[in-house]
Amino acid sequence: MVDRLANSEANSKRIAVVEGCFGTAGQPLAIPGRVLIGEGVLTKLCRKKPKARQFFLFNDILVYGNIVIQKKKYNKQHIIPLESVTIETVPDEGDLRNGWLIKTPTKSFAVYAATATEKTEWMNHITKCVSDLLEKSGKSPTGEHAAVWVPDSEATVCMRCQKVKFTPVSRRHHCRKCGFVVCGPCSEKKYLLPSQSSKPVRVCEFCYDQLSTGATLPPRSNSYSRTNNISEDEDEDDSSD
Repeated sequence: MVDRLANSEANSKRIAVVEGCFGTAGQPLAIPGRVLIGEGVLTKLCRKKPKARQFFLFNDILVYGNIVIQKKKYNKQHIIPLESVTIETVPDEGDLRNGWLIKTPTKSFAVYAATATEKTEWMNHITKCVSDLLEKSGKSPTGEHAAVWVPDSEATVCMRCQKVKFTPVSRRHHCRKCGFVVCGPCSEKKYLLPSQSSKPVRVCEFCYDQLSTGATLPPRSNSYSRTNNISEDEDEDDSSD
């Protein structure tokens, strides 16, 4: 079905509409063979709080942005190559339901759909697109993924030293390797994580020692809970911390 739609006029028009919604600030999306599979609003867990974002699933990329005017205007366009994506369901917890993780080497975050059916459809379509891409390219699934950040609101004290309390003066920082919320003294060092940045990035003391000695970091739980997973949102939060 995707191959049949690739060069169709209807598909070209749909992609043109998406480009128009992002305006001149967005990147061109129309390339040969690209097909718009579906679109919809998902709740993305940002660093500060959950926020609605418009998502567009193509057969090779996932695009999302801030909603300015529903179905008419979006900004802060983000494009994620599907070849690098791994998805993973997360259990329902309180008011956070119908969610899954979108994990990539550069950024990982949780999203939530309005219904269980919508969640299943999104996950099935993403999985199929990723599978088809890897089969065509002959590549293997990505093995390394960026950490999903712990939310600011879930850490009142440093998650490493367990001593420093966060205040307007004692600010929260995030380790780019483990995603923990840590204090300044516990995250003074930086380390080069090529998949995330071309420059050394902030890491906590524990991760720095592990990375420097080549030791294997203990795996974090992959299941989502409000106390251990959330993402940064580069388009609205200070991602330098």
